[in-house]
Formats: sequence, C-alpha cells, structure tokens
Amino acid sequence: MLTEPPLLRIVASLWNKTCKFTPQPLQLQGPARAQPAQSTDNSAMTTQEQPRNPLHGVTLERILTELVDYYDWAGLGERVPVGCFTYKPSITSSLRFLRKTPWAREKVESLYLYMLREQLRNQTQSP
Repeated sequence: MLTEPPLLRIVASLWNKTCKFTPQPLQLQGPARAQPAQSTDNSAMTTQEQPRNPLHGVTLERILTELVDYYDWAGLGERVPVGCFTYKPSITSSLRFLRKTPWAREKVESLYLYMLREQLRNQTQSP
C-alpha cells in the first residue's frame, strides 16, 4: 500500500482543522491504477428522452433506403453530389461511405429531414 508523503499529511491535517473536511484516499491515475471503463449502455434511451428528434431511432440504412425510394439514385446524386450516389450506386457502398464521411452523412440526414417535411406538407394540403 502506498503511504502519503509527509508534506501531504501536514497539509491534510491543516486542511482538516480549518475546513472540517475529511479527504478521501488518493486515487493514482495511470496504467497501473487505471479504473475499468464504465459501459455506456444506450438501451435505456427511449423516444421519451428525445421526443422532438425525428432522427432518433432511425438507422442510416433506413434513411438511405427511403431517400432512394423517394428521389431515386439519380435524384439523390443531384441533391448530394458524391460518387457513391452517381457511379455504380448501391446501398452497401453508400452506407460504407456515409459512415466514414461525417459531412456527407450530415447532408443525407438533412435531405431526409427535408423529405419528411415535404411529405408532411403534401399530406396536409391534400383533402
């Protein structure tokens, strides 16, 4: 077990006398004393936590599939000019590209949101 240096004990005892504070044991950081990483379990997140986010819970594959159904590959290539939409387009190559390229993914997500707004407008205008 590691012992506290004498100076640290003096400072701690003075601190305790003046502030009435009980210090916790020191935790050394580094490879020898690294704490295990806490798991980030996102399964508890529900749509109640993000009720106004239309992208919550929607996979990139679903977004891309709906955009291709709505605009077709040629229309999608005009709106988001990337090679995976214009040259030999496929869902798998497009997904691979979009997962590696954040700026293209943002454009596709914003086009998806635009498509949803457009569909909503068309539904409210039709009798």
